[in-house]
Amino acid sequence: MRPADHHPSRRAFFGVTGAVMAAGLTAGCEPGSPQPGRSDAPATAMPVSPAGRRQAGITLPQPAQPNLLAVVADLADAVPAGPLLAELGEAILALTAGTDARLLGLPPGDLTVTIGVGPRLVRGVDPALPGAADLPEFSRERIAPQARGGDLLIQICGSDALVVPVAAAALLDQAGDRIRERWRQSARRGANIPVDRGLSAPRNVVGFLDGIVGPHTTVQEQRDLWLAGPAPVADGTIAVLRRMELDVARFARLSVAEQEAVFGRSRATGIPLSGGTISSDPDLGAKTPDGRYLIPADAHVRRAHSSVVGVGLMLRRSYSTDEPAPGLLFVSFQNELRTFTNTLAHMDSSDALLRFTTTTASATFLILPGFDRQHPLGATLFP
Repeated sequence: MRPADHHPSRRAFFGVTGAVMAAGLTAGCEPGSPQPGRSDAPATAMPVSPAGRRQAGITLPQPAQPNLLAVVADLADAVPAGPLLAELGEAILALTAGTDARLLGLPPGDLTVTIGVGPRLVRGVDPALPGAADLPEFSRERIAPQARGGDLLIQICGSDALVVPVAAAALLDQAGDRIRERWRQSARRGANIPVDRGLSAPRNVVGFLDGIVGPHTTVQEQRDLWLAGPAPVADGTIAVLRRMELDVARFARLSVAEQEAVFGRSRATGIPLSGGTISSDPDLGAKTPDGRYLIPADAHVRRAHSSVVGVGLMLRRSYSTDEPAPGLLFVSFQNELRTFTNTLAHMDSSDALLRFTTTTASATFLILPGFDRQHPLGATLFP
């Protein structure tokens, strides 16, 4: 492994310089951002241990940090995955502990790094393993070949917008020429709104609460989120990333009632149009006195509902983006890829929300089981 005080490469330096400048320009625009000359907030965020049975950045911390950078890359020809993953794991331990000089003196705060491997690498171990299947193509996609699939996911999250791209530069420097970057996306979560029993959900770029429904209890997580086996992948999960452009201007021209009919929830409160509370399960059978569904037949809540599709729950995270166009970076975690693919296939036919979306990047990854200093990242799959 390269030592922690290894000097960043020229490529990494210029990449992080631009990212830090961009992060610095946007960080001050957030409500509650620290004012110039102050050093409180995001640096005081509580650390999140990267070591353990499962990787951080999925269910921990709670709520998820506001800043995310996803980097999707391929392994160069003939590069073995095992040693690279082990080195990345060591770098993650050093970065989150604040002992890596490549942090440039920034405190890591609640920095998390989550690593996944793509279907090609999983198939190379065993085509029958979870994570070996590619995502199919769907309608409303405009995806360049470079933005579809990939061998490696590096998901970096943190409360401090400056730390995230600096950590990314360090990890890419660690990997060096062994990987080739495909695409990356920076994104942010909106302010968290309380949902139920310590749970919260952010607003998305069109003003609606996002990610209310999901596997939030231990029983639900064991059933729908974490892989129980086989042994090489146990305590991992399957991630799906979809970058979508949203026609925000066209959506904004709808009346509030029309917008709510698209989602099936109140824009102001997040409560289902069938009534109840924000955490209530939508009553898909509820009708008006004249026989109309309170939640329209093409509402997003109905078309994506797990009981309607016949699949498990997804842990969904939607991050708002403003480049290359206003939209969302959708990230979901589930222990069966069909949970996502069947849901999107069901939505594809008549979900009102999809009329405003165009997907421009798409990939799926096996999120590796957890690791620590005695058990290297990826060692269960690539010994």
